[in-house]
Amino acid sequence: MDISHIEHIGIAVKSIEACLPYYENVLSLKCYNIEEVADQKVKTAFFKVGQTKIELLEPTSGDSTIAKFIEKKGEGIHHIAFAVPDVAAALAEAESKGVQLIDKAPRSGAEGLNIAFLHPKSTCSVLTELCQ
Repeated sequence: MDISHIEHIGIAVKSIEACLPYYENVLSLKCYNIEEVADQKVKTAFFKVGQTKIELLEPTSGDSTIAKFIEKKGEGIHHIAFAVPDVAAALAEAESKGVQLIDKAPRSGAEGLNIAFLHPKSTCSVLTELCQ
């Protein structure tokens, strides 16, 4: 798989607004984008750290994946995302190597990226996202 860098680290939070002071005032990071991804029932906020981004994920519905994650595990690191030149090709390669896929094909994500997830049962218990 041709990974160029860590695209972002996703962090599940109950409230982006409650977390902004920590990231902006304590860590001196600037939130440059907040958007809602309606089909994923999530609101996101992004911060840049060098070439890598931190993505805060706030559920917009009690039945969203992020709400369920927070209910089960609490707030914290949700996933790591890797940048690849072709998500479809990376998915095919991962599947050919026995990795269980959550997404069989790329879909639209925040910031206009094409994304797909690999199942943590196949990735040493770390939810892994591929981004293009």
